[in-house]
Amino acid sequence: MKILLSGVTRGYGALRCGRNLGTALLISGVIAGGARAEIVVAALGDSLTQGYGLPQDDGFVPQMEMWLRDQGYEVELINAGVSGDTTAGGLARVAWTLTPEVDAMIVALGGNDFLRGIDPAVSRENLAGILEAARAADVEVLMVGLEASSNYGPDYKAAFDSMYPELSDEFGVSLVPSWFDGILAASDSDGPSAFMQPDGIHPNAEGVSVIVDALGPAVVDLVESVSD
Repeated sequence: MKILLSGVTRGYGALRCGRNLGTALLISGVIAGGARAEIVVAALGDSLTQGYGLPQDDGFVPQMEMWLRDQGYEVELINAGVSGDTTAGGLARVAWTLTPEVDAMIVALGGNDFLRGIDPAVSRENLAGILEAARAADVEVLMVGLEASSNYGPDYKAAFDSMYPELSDEFGVSLVPSWFDGILAASDSDGPSAFMQPDGIHPNAEGVSVIVDALGPAVVDLVESVSD
């Protein structure tokens, strides 16, 4: 992702008070009606995954789950997004995210690390720990990267941007280069504002729909990789 507002220094989950209180219940594998979906995918992320500022049905997880079902895939997508989370937070909770029911995992973290100016070497180590945990649990991973702006200089940007493809190669996991690629591709000359909430950081419902359309094929590949 290229952070859409250059110069923003607050974490994009900092506006949300509290945690996603429903995550622990969902992670436990409780599925409506007591039926277990054929494939269970955990989406480990921050406010972008959690659905900050949106009605529940308009967030990334429900929109992606509906998109997959419309494509004919029986998938339960677990919302393991926590608003304001960094890669360190993701690493701290990946063990209890990877319950026996989880077949695959989407990892979308790092934006808050950038916005807080955390050393990319630290972020990289945390992401590596998450990927190591997934490997130990024999869980397939799709990693969604980000592209930093130049707030902290070219060296920081280069180190941050490169950690995603390098970790993808190191661990042999699939990678979508940027969470916001779909929005940037769909934006007109006025920029992406039509797809964003007033804070300029989080997508609105239409923006999430565009993101889902762009990420969907990679998530299908992830689902099919564990269906074989």
